[in-house]
Amino acid sequence: MKSLRGVILCLFAALICPKGLSAGTLPPPPAAPRDRLVEVIHGVRVPDPYRWLEQLSSPATHGFIAAEQRYTQRLLGQQPSLPLLAHELMPLTRLNTPQSVICRNGRTVILRKPPGAQVASLYLRTSPGRSEVRILDPRRFGKNATLDLLAVSHDGRLIAYGVRHGGTDQLSIHFYDVVQRRSLKDVLPDARYIYWSLLLAPDDKTVYYIRFGSHGPRLYAHRLGGRTPDRLLFGRRLGIKDILQATLSPRGHVLLIQVLHGATGPTDLYLKRTGGSASAQVLVKGQNANFVARAAAGHIYIQTDLDAPRGKIMVAAVNRPQRADWRVLVPQTADTLQSFALAGGRLVLSYLHDAHARLVLLDPATGAMKTVALPGLGTVGDVEGSWSSPRFSYGYTSFATPRTFWSYAFKSGRQQVISGPKLPKWLAGVVTEQVWYRSKDGTRVPMFLVHRGPIRRTSHNPVLLYGYGGFAWAQTPIFSPQEAVWVKNGGIYALANIRGGDEFGETWHSDGDLLNKQNSFDDFAAAARFLIAKHYTVPGRLAIQGMSNGGLLVLVSIVQHPKLFGAAIARYALADMLRYEKFGIAGWWAGEYGSIKNKAQFKALLAYSPYEHVRKGVAYPAVLLVTGADDTRVSPAHSLKMTAALQHASRSGKPVLLLYDSKSGHSGTLPVRTQVAQMAHELAFLVWQLHFRQP
Repeated sequence: MKSLRGVILCLFAALICPKGLSAGTLPPPPAAPRDRLVEVIHGVRVPDPYRWLEQLSSPATHGFIAAEQRYTQRLLGQQPSLPLLAHELMPLTRLNTPQSVICRNGRTVILRKPPGAQVASLYLRTSPGRSEVRILDPRRFGKNATLDLLAVSHDGRLIAYGVRHGGTDQLSIHFYDVVQRRSLKDVLPDARYIYWSLLLAPDDKTVYYIRFGSHGPRLYAHRLGGRTPDRLLFGRRLGIKDILQATLSPRGHVLLIQVLHGATGPTDLYLKRTGGSASAQVLVKGQNANFVARAAAGHIYIQTDLDAPRGKIMVAAVNRPQRADWRVLVPQTADTLQSFALAGGRLVLSYLHDAHARLVLLDPATGAMKTVALPGLGTVGDVEGSWSSPRFSYGYTSFATPRTFWSYAFKSGRQQVISGPKLPKWLAGVVTEQVWYRSKDGTRVPMFLVHRGPIRRTSHNPVLLYGYGGFAWAQTPIFSPQEAVWVKNGGIYALANIRGGDEFGETWHSDGDLLNKQNSFDDFAAAARFLIAKHYTVPGRLAIQGMSNGGLLVLVSIVQHPKLFGAAIARYALADMLRYEKFGIAGWWAGEYGSIKNKAQFKALLAYSPYEHVRKGVAYPAVLLVTGADDTRVSPAHSLKMTAALQHASRSGKPVLLLYDSKSGHSGTLPVRTQVAQMAHELAFLVWQLHFRQP
């Protein structure tokens, strides 16, 4: 009997379109009414024929979504490859992969999916070498509930965890007592929390948290078991475009508070002592640079890109925290400083070297530095430890390695796996290489190429090109079941490190934001042209994919270069950049994209906004737009409007489809069956449209 993979490859070799749905014979998409609405902005007439789709709760919009769901199911849901792809994705999605690990005082708390489970549970290991015990099952909170591990107290007794329903960003925050083996009665109700700033004080009684409400973010103190209202500590004057983060010193005496005016705007930094009622002390105000500060042992350590685009570390005494008393502890290097943590009396510095991870330990007392050996060319995250701990932990992943958590002992330098999955043997044959190409303006840009075994440069290669290019978010090697199945079956996966991220520091980011945003799109198009010129593929077998800001990248790319790609997948994408600020929290992003209130920024937004540039009669590639009702970050209205516009305009005979799910959202914490269904639909779309053949 043929193996499942052999069956899939046979189907890939034979499959062009389902019977009766070959190119040029697709049934017409649902009709969507076009309004004659025209808005005048800075003297420019801007038509908006599908603005009615912004009313997500209206019967007309519900009818449009339902019709699109039926259309997508008719064309995509019947693809012969769909069940086979889901079958190949399932074991990779069900790997015993930990999502989060925190070690405190000899106890290890692990959030992971047990084999065969749909969602992750919370486990406790009371000492090294001991077996894990499941302490929280998300099913107790409802059918669609998932858990987030938020924080563990310094003594390892108290766990803060989040409960999320569906794919929303909102969650409720709960607390678990490890000694008594029970959840406490205290619950912070459903809200949008900046939950990476949830801080547990050493007394195991005080919790500091940041909640984003209708007026903006606020920092509160909550007393566990108390009956008085939570105390507002900071943020009374902040607005909805501000972002708040905080850190707490190991002894709980000092809060360091960072205010971002927009996702990538100016920064304020404050110091607040927790023992009294004194106001927060201003350390930095309105500075156009980033500052992240942590305190320990009477010192404040500050990561900043001020006068150091690739990052440096400054240090000051807690009792003399003003800027004039800061001194450089770690100067800027050729690598990009991503983040730092405090553990074992040291600074754990996470760098990027040509877009892959490098981990360095610094003894602040002696200045001695030591590089931590990593398993390979990959990504490091979730660095965890305490100032007095003899070890720290970190998560590692690569294109061929699902997330695995390691511990590092400071004294011996010994590393060992805390939690990680058993890898399928075929992953050992996955090859990662890095190439460099020139963008339109001559800038050198790196790109990862991932494939199984040696590449044969041939027009038969199906290539999936991914990009993001925004918000100073570097794109680094990570494991994805979808990409793994793509590569396993003969596809090439390409990841372009375009400008707008911070792979090479703040300059790389600022060269791809605001009035420079077109550089990101040019870098991405240049990556596609490089793959074609070097004979990795041809336009008809080249697909592009991106999410959120990366979805914007995909949509801009197809309207600017419709002949360059065979297919495109835009997940939770922005599309109408003249109205993005009007939805939800999108006001945060004005520092990255600009605002139509500013005439120069309006012109820049209008120049590339994909919705405004869809032209009737153009032969656009096949497009799959993915969104869902639970996306509380990027409004689904963007995808709805873009779907209607492309379906009306395109004359290529290729499908424009909307994959819409009521529980889908930005958070990504969905049951396995839901994740697999979405990934399988996306892969089936690519198999169909790229005529995926195994050479």
